[in-house]
Amino acid sequence: ADHGRQRPPTPARTGSAMTAESRRATRSLRSRRRGAVRLLLGLVALFWLVPGIAILVTSLRPATTYGESGWWTALTDPSRLTLENYSSFVSDGDLIGTVWNSLLIAVPSTVLPVGLAAMSGYALAWGSFKGRNTLFLVIVALLVVPLHLALLPALELFGLLNVSGLPAVWLFHTAFGLPFAVFLMRNYFATLPPEILDAARVDGAGQARVFLTIALPLSKPALASLAVLQFIWTWNDLLVALIFSGQNRPFTVAIHQRLDEFGSGIGVITPGVVIGALIPIAVFLGLRRYFEAGIARGAMR
Repeated sequence: ADHGRQRPPTPARTGSAMTAESRRATRSLRSRRRGAVRLLLGLVALFWLVPGIAILVTSLRPATTYGESGWWTALTDPSRLTLENYSSFVSDGDLIGTVWNSLLIAVPSTVLPVGLAAMSGYALAWGSFKGRNTLFLVIVALLVVPLHLALLPALELFGLLNVSGLPAVWLFHTAFGLPFAVFLMRNYFATLPPEILDAARVDGAGQARVFLTIALPLSKPALASLAVLQFIWTWNDLLVALIFSGQNRPFTVAIHQRLDEFGSGIGVITPGVVIGALIPIAVFLGLRRYFEAGIARGAMR
């Protein structure tokens, strides 16, 4: 009779089964959470992309159909999409010239603050002079100064100095780009291993040589991050260029003026916006492998 009875599970076996079941339940819960997060992120990404998709589809529609129906109707009849608007944009010499003006504004307005911030950030991170930390705090405090607050004083100052056109835009963008650039570069340089810099100094290298041959090459992620952010900001800027650029109209100002002529220039507005977005996207994609590392290390020190 004893042999026919079923043995009760031992505590060890029971605990093992409960542990395995608990692990499966935990993995299932984590899987469901990851699925929910991915679904949410996918919906957010789709919602974020809708305006861009709308502009792209609209740029491929004939200008005469803009007032007849919404852009989404073109998705049901793709045969009506055309490159006519892009042909009109490319053949418009005035708009093509403003793209070149935007490059003339964005490139110097990126190189100047990034270069100055690299030198200033290294000095604030590894230099030894009185008031270094106070100076850094003052520079960081300038981040809260609104750009609009300085437009009129800058306009008066540039008038006294007889500075106008592209140089005025370069100086304004450099001045307002420097506080964040110095903050990021100083914090990034502070994360460099001091042993490497000390070894170079022991070998007889001065501060300038240490900066150029060691610190600067190691700061490529931060420099690339700054370059991406500054270029996108200056490329997309409208307000500063509208006030200071004068006859050297950038692309954004030209599109803005075409919006005032909505009835006559509607066909080139949306393809112009698409073409204008391609250049900063190309810059970001070209430097994206440095971007995340530079922002993460530069902002967390």
